[in-house]
Amino acid sequence: MGFKQRTQFEIVPVLNSDGHHLIYPASSYIFIPEENVSTMMRILLFLATNLAVVLIASITLSLFGFNGFMAANGVDLNLNQLLVFCAVFGFAGSLFSLFISKWMAKMSTGTQIITQPRTRHEQWLLQTVEQLSRDAGIKMPEVGIFPAYEANAFATGWNKNDALVAVSQGLLERFSPDEVKAVLAHEIGHVANGDMVTLALVQGVVNTFVMFFARIIGNFVDKVIFKTENGQGIAYYITTIFAELVLGFLASAIVMWFSRKREFRADDAGARLAGTDAMIGALQRLRSEQGVPVNMPDSLTAFGINAGLKKGLAGLFMSHPPLEQRIEALRRRG
Repeated sequence: MGFKQRTQFEIVPVLNSDGHHLIYPASSYIFIPEENVSTMMRILLFLATNLAVVLIASITLSLFGFNGFMAANGVDLNLNQLLVFCAVFGFAGSLFSLFISKWMAKMSTGTQIITQPRTRHEQWLLQTVEQLSRDAGIKMPEVGIFPAYEANAFATGWNKNDALVAVSQGLLERFSPDEVKAVLAHEIGHVANGDMVTLALVQGVVNTFVMFFARIIGNFVDKVIFKTENGQGIAYYITTIFAELVLGFLASAIVMWFSRKREFRADDAGARLAGTDAMIGALQRLRSEQGVPVNMPDSLTAFGINAGLKKGLAGLFMSHPPLEQRIEALRRRG
């Protein structure tokens, strides 16, 4: 599932002169374009798929006479052009957020990037992420620590080879080294699986259809109910904004459902990298801290290890499955 196997030709890294950083001889660098190609192929294939979805939606609307129904009621929108317009802006916003995600994460959480380790804990953190990254077949991400009492961590970045993995101060202070390693393995799993790119593209699809149907509703209300001739009166703008809020809220359940599925995959990746028992132990430790408030920014919760607990219908809008379900899934994995 996206992890490269080590070969007998792997070159062992050595410590450099400062005794801290792992370095590789120049001869050990081998150009393997598959890493960048796989990310770009994922984007291109997903975009192609969603362009097909837009095309199918356009054809379906025409076949079912939706254009004629709208025209008969005085609404003469060009639905094909509207759909393309919404797709362009829907994906633009989502992809822009993805490309600035590392910068936003650092700013919103106060994450301090470790460049030169000042303590043995920071040195251990860097070396552990280095090892996990090699095992997962990705380049070493930036590593940081953010000030928070809660035990948490997150991964972000537009590319699996240009990512950021950060842990909270509370996680480092209260979790054992094996538990921290398992949490880091989970986050590396998110990066290796390309979850940031995939979720951004899913959000782009959701944005497209929220914008599309909100504008249809706005135009319909303005022309049919308020009898505005061109369908662009004040009622159009008010209705469109309100419809975007309502539809966006409902559609977020789709994104969160997808996010929960990716969490199981990241747990599985963490189990492969750090061991199943260690991954279960880390989740059990997180379960014991469920009373601690989670203050992670909303934009990062989908890629954190701990997103808090919600019950009832609110569970539909959780970015993470309940910890009990995640632990049980790992136990079934064996």
